[in-house]
Amino acid sequence: MSNSANASTSRAPAQQWSTRISFILAAAGAAVGLGNIWKFPYVAGENGGGAFVLVYLFCIALLGVPMLMAEVLIGRRGQQNPVNSMASLAREAGAKPAWKNVGRLGVVTGFLLLSFYVVVAGWALAYIPITATGTFVGLQPQEVGQMFDGHLQQPLPLIGWSTLVLLLTLGIVGRGVRKGLEKAANLLMPLLFVFLLILVGYASTTGHFGEAVEFMFKPDFDKLTASGVLIALGHAFFTLSIGGGAMMIYGSYLSPQVSIARTSILVAILDTAAALLAGLAIFPIVFAYGLEPGGGPGLIFVTLPIAFGQMPLGTLFGTLFFLMLSVAALTSAFSLIEPAIAWLTEKRLMSRFKASVLGGSGIWLLSLGTVFSFNIGADWTLAGKTFFESLDYLISGWMLPLGGLLMALFTAWVMKPEATAEELGGDSAAYRLWLVLIRFLVPVVIMVIFLQAIGVITL
Repeated sequence: MSNSANASTSRAPAQQWSTRISFILAAAGAAVGLGNIWKFPYVAGENGGGAFVLVYLFCIALLGVPMLMAEVLIGRRGQQNPVNSMASLAREAGAKPAWKNVGRLGVVTGFLLLSFYVVVAGWALAYIPITATGTFVGLQPQEVGQMFDGHLQQPLPLIGWSTLVLLLTLGIVGRGVRKGLEKAANLLMPLLFVFLLILVGYASTTGHFGEAVEFMFKPDFDKLTASGVLIALGHAFFTLSIGGGAMMIYGSYLSPQVSIARTSILVAILDTAAALLAGLAIFPIVFAYGLEPGGGPGLIFVTLPIAFGQMPLGTLFGTLFFLMLSVAALTSAFSLIEPAIAWLTEKRLMSRFKASVLGGSGIWLLSLGTVFSFNIGADWTLAGKTFFESLDYLISGWMLPLGGLLMALFTAWVMKPEATAEELGGDSAAYRLWLVLIRFLVPVVIMVIFLQAIGVITL
């Protein structure tokens, strides 16, 4: 084992991934979520397609992978929950104990993020029976939009679906690393890619697959604005689930014999492949039925159901699509609550069952604020934003970029180079490249994203 600061607190075998591929699948599951399948296609559509995708891929390589390596590195060397890992590594580096607050920020960020994530995931789950029963067949576009709006206006069904998502999540994480998280990742991630490939295969028969490929991969830089570049930067950073403590806690379950660099690259490849396959599954259908590729957040829940209601076998493939979306949402939900569960079990000495019940109860109560933001609480605003909009702004605009920035600075400038080199396989050319990127490029880019998100700079 590496000479980590916490060799005495090394995790028991049952609290480690049994194989390298299990970590890759679990980490990819954390990264592949609603951001890939719900958000990526519509932001790519809104920002011109190919040029946006090219910038996004460039940013994944130069920013996302180094940052992912940094977060996994902290977790594996610390071998504990995010708070204790940051505290231990700060002691090892002779730094101030206040650095443990970065771990606290990650735990709280994941907790708050999951409180509205379960609601949106509940929409996907609710659309499985709606689609499977042929509800969209024959509906006019206006009727599909009204149906989604009507769904959001009913708080009790929304609470029911989000509660089901939360119960499924807690049922998995409550079983531990190998029996819960690992088994779920080993089953659900291959299933997700099977669903994606089936949908891409069907999309290739629509007669508009070539148009979709050209839209996604033929760059037209005249359509790419400075704001679009920043959106690509931000999405590349956040799609890998960086800054919320998820990759740190998953890294703490990683064997010292596994290469952080190689596994991080593979996780990024799987995450990017999921986003690109989602685009190849969605855009041919959108083009085939004369719909708008830049349809915004409603692309999945309004635009696509219009197509599913018109296309041959639309009920079957629509159901498969929302099954896939639900699987992607669940794999991310596991990682969002795991930092809080690990903190409660290690710091408060709770059983995983008790920690899951306590953490889940808090998330459920917070999720009510998001549910009510679309109906009975729509008029309850803060600075013109609903509870959901305020929480989304707080997390996306402040907490995630701040957490990512502090983690980058910690690994780059606070931890000793010999410690980071030890975790990343020695002082090689690849390590020195990582050190340059994490010290100089990554913090500057995160700061630009952060300042743009909070409105200090506009492009």
